Amino acid sequence: MKKILTFVLMLIGTLVIAQNGGLRGVLQNEKQEPVGFANVALYQDKELIKAAITSEEGVFEMKGIPQGVYRLTASFIGYTNLERADLLVGENKMVDLGILQFETNGIDLETAVVKADRALIEVKPDRMVFNVEGTINSAGQDALALLRKAPGVIVDNNDNIIVLGRTGVIIYVDGKLLPLNGADLSNYLNNLQADQIDRIDIISNPGAKYDAEGNAGIIDIQLKKDKNLGANGSVNATYSQGRYHRANTGGSGNYRNKRVNVFANGNLFDNGRFHDMNFYSRQNGFILDEINRGRDDERGYDLRLGTDFFLTPHQTIGFLVSSGQSEVNSNNLNRINILNQQSPQSIDSILIARNRGDVNRERLTANVNYRYDNRKGRILNIDADWGRFGNENIRIQPNQYYAADQVTELTAIQNDFDTPTDIDIYTFKVDYEQDLWGGKWSLGTKVSQVSTENDFRVFDVVETMRTFNERLSNIFDYEERVYAGYVNYSRPINQALQFNSGLRVEQTDATGDLIAFLPELQEPPVELNYLNWFPSAGLTWQMDRRRTVALNYGRRINRPDYNVLNPFNNLLSQLSYMKGNPFLRPEIVNNLELGLTLDYRYNFKVAYSRTSDQITRLIAPDEVDPRAGFMTWENLAMQTVWSFNASLPFQFLPWWSAYFNINASHLDNQADYGNGAVVDVQAFTYNIYQQHTFELPYGFKGEISG
Repeated sequence: MKKILTFVLMLIGTLVIAQNGGLRGVLQNEKQEPVGFANVALYQDKELIKAAITSEEGVFEMKGIPQGVYRLTASFIGYTNLERADLLVGENKMVDLGILQFETNGIDLETAVVKADRALIEVKPDRMVFNVEGTINSAGQDALALLRKAPGVIVDNNDNIIVLGRTGVIIYVDGKLLPLNGADLSNYLNNLQADQIDRIDIISNPGAKYDAEGNAGIIDIQLKKDKNLGANGSVNATYSQGRYHRANTGGSGNYRNKRVNVFANGNLFDNGRFHDMNFYSRQNGFILDEINRGRDDERGYDLRLGTDFFLTPHQTIGFLVSSGQSEVNSNNLNRINILNQQSPQSIDSILIARNRGDVNRERLTANVNYRYDNRKGRILNIDADWGRFGNENIRIQPNQYYAADQVTELTAIQNDFDTPTDIDIYTFKVDYEQDLWGGKWSLGTKVSQVSTENDFRVFDVVETMRTFNERLSNIFDYEERVYAGYVNYSRPINQALQFNSGLRVEQTDATGDLIAFLPELQEPPVELNYLNWFPSAGLTWQMDRRRTVALNYGRRINRPDYNVLNPFNNLLSQLSYMKGNPFLRPEIVNNLELGLTLDYRYNFKVAYSRTSDQITRLIAPDEVDPRAGFMTWENLAMQTVWSFNASLPFQFLPWWSAYFNINASHLDNQADYGNGAVVDVQAFTYNIYQQHTFELPYGFKGEISG
């Protein structure tokens, strides 16, 4: 204990002593417009001390500068380099240079050609940035295909998104939560075209500012928003052919002046998809040899419309509305050969279920945002969001049993399903940042409510008569409220070390009401109430100009949603069904990551995570029919994941560049449910993605990837 106290006191002493000074300023052009993404460098004699890039508002800031006299330079294409010499920086003092103005360098742009390639991967203290706009990835791709290329990300054959070996990633669009999962999420990402995307931020270990939901962190898809003055627009069309076709047609437009920015984009899509799965199971003396094949045809649109009003140089208010609609026609064949384990060469009977379905998805979201930035380290951001997601699903499921000759029909049962789902989301949050004590303080609060209405109605069909099945039907309404608050502090310790730490607290109140149509099937309400604390911390060490090491820790949560809590049976076929578990506990995960960056290009990361109460899907035999099985969800006692990622760009030749994304992970799952029901499963997985880009004649580019 004495050693721990001594270490803490030494650390506090170091933080107090090492309060170095800093510089800040704003870069503008001759028209007093901000110059974003300009290069800023600070020198002492001829040695580079600090480098920075201005924000979209032209603001730059450098911290952790020792006392002394310095020279500042700034550069941007089309302007004469700007220089300020004899800048005195003292201890514990932030020097505000105010507005620094560029001068046009007089280049005749009709005769000058400027060419620049945007870096494919950027490493920032809290995230990896996968750039899309300005790279070959902006053509002929969708968001899900892009995620397959992103560093540390794997998309498996069921479109599950995995980051550093961990499932449970949360998807954001423009910093706003996208409350979709499963097939709804993959459909949305499949229809979000790459030409609408600016970049993808992979935040594998988010700090206290972000929601604690999501074991694998956050993926934030940032859409394009043109920053040029005047009016402009574009149209695009893509077509690809695999087993089935994919076609998209879209366009975008933007108008911006000093007072307002108005933008819109949208696209129409027509896509075909398929799945082909085989299962071989032994249970209760039977062998079930199952084939599951399906095709989906989807058509629809996405539309996004927004405007920003620049009230003053420091204040902006914005409005954003987005909508989407899609219709999916699906046809699935489910065939199960049923054999006796005593005589596995002969078929006992065959079940064939040819399912047909029509799904109509609708989405409408709205956001109001207010932002105040005095460009001197004080920022206030307020967001109010509303979203409604509707899903109408009608499915026809005939079940036909045949004898081994595949001709003689034994029995035939048909069920129709009408299962609409409506989701309403309301959120309100306030975030505040301020420079203080040589660093940056952040604090904020958020209130969110999610309400879902799930109607599950089953009908028995005999010839043309359709009868409501009260035993298999139910209504499940789920409402979840989360109240959150956080505080975060970051600052440089010295010229090489920078740390950040934060704490977030979230109170969750949720209720699920099951309404059965038969009294004997009624279940008590599902009630969840719990308070959780989520600490986070990070340390970045700039070893030298070529090497940076980052160590980060964070605690996360994954709450069970309405899909896995509803205890009623969802019939997939006469021999297969799913049911939820109303007694599921939320997952709690502790993540630790160590990253190394070389030459600002090559990125390596080793991560360790330990999840308690891991929610997983298990398969079990039915208690009544020995041939039938069901899928449900349970909490595993513990899941441990070790993972490794390498993100490596290379320039082999002037006309040939390549990018390699290498992932490997080891998972260890442990649980003991008693009576010999033990889970002790380990798995090692790896994934190698490579992309080769070639400069071709006449300004074309080509890509080979896989």
